[in-house]
Amino acid sequence: MTESQEKNKESASHTAIEIHGLSKAFGDFYAVKGLNLQVPKNSVFAFLGPNGAGKTTTIKLLLGLTQPTSGGGTILGHDLTVENKRIRSRVGYMAQNQQYSQYMTPRQILRFAAKFFYQGGGNELESKIDRLLHLVELGQSADRKVKGFSGGERQRLGIAQALINDPDLLILDEPASGLDPHGREAVLDLMESLRSRATIFYSTHILDDAQRVSDRVAILNRGNLVASAPLNELLAGTDGTVYSIILKGNPQRAEDLITRQAWVNSVNTTKVNGRTKWLVSVKDEAMAEEELLRTILKDRSLSVCEFGIKKYELEEIFLKLVEDVKNDN
Repeated sequence: MTESQEKNKESASHTAIEIHGLSKAFGDFYAVKGLNLQVPKNSVFAFLGPNGAGKTTTIKLLLGLTQPTSGGGTILGHDLTVENKRIRSRVGYMAQNQQYSQYMTPRQILRFAAKFFYQGGGNELESKIDRLLHLVELGQSADRKVKGFSGGERQRLGIAQALINDPDLLILDEPASGLDPHGREAVLDLMESLRSRATIFYSTHILDDAQRVSDRVAILNRGNLVASAPLNELLAGTDGTVYSIILKGNPQRAEDLITRQAWVNSVNTTKVNGRTKWLVSVKDEAMAEEELLRTILKDRSLSVCEFGIKKYELEEIFLKLVEDVKNDN
């Protein structure tokens, strides 16, 4: 196949990463087991899981730093196991806890990285280094030794280093882990700004970060894929449409009436600061939108303090999915 044919084949594909049945065993222990994953091009894809879930092992498999026990796939149209050199030439990678020589400057570090990953040189390279350091807001620190850098500065330098070869795919392993709030904010802002440059695949156990910047999410637990979907689909919840309602007064009559409606699945009741909170799961969202509030207000002794469709947090979805898998096992 000619280079032109390869490019045409890749352009027809909408995925940057596509893997099937990927597994990695260490003796009898499977760090990753039967992983199937598709990462669309030009997406920000969060790879979630608690510490020890298998995220870093998966990244090493994608980069060819370790070989799979079974399974395979493609990265940017190249075979995962036999075209590793081509994959690495088009991928930028930042490892978790990236290490640098304490007495080198960011400019020197990028020059060194360019010897392995960048074809240009001379004035062209120096101009590129200046652009990258300004992109990650290290332009003023370009010639300062990294020994005194903060955690956030080191992470941003790692991203600049990962961008030295103009990658089509950027893989970041825990880019905001261990940073203070200001450092995390700076790294997340930088990741958002890179959307137009490359597909971003990053691992994290910080669910708030994933909810803020990601288009799609995959959840890994004990080496097994628990879920993979667009973020907005996951945040819609796993129980269909649920209304969150806070009431003042005795809700018993209204609850009896609501539970008799054919379009209601269930009513979950809790007490919050002396008031009643309902989570009403409905079968028919259109009917609920039209009738739910009217039905409640038939009891004129009740006051409705809050009413709306429940907005899930990623942490809620994550914990429920992981718990469901644990119960199934």
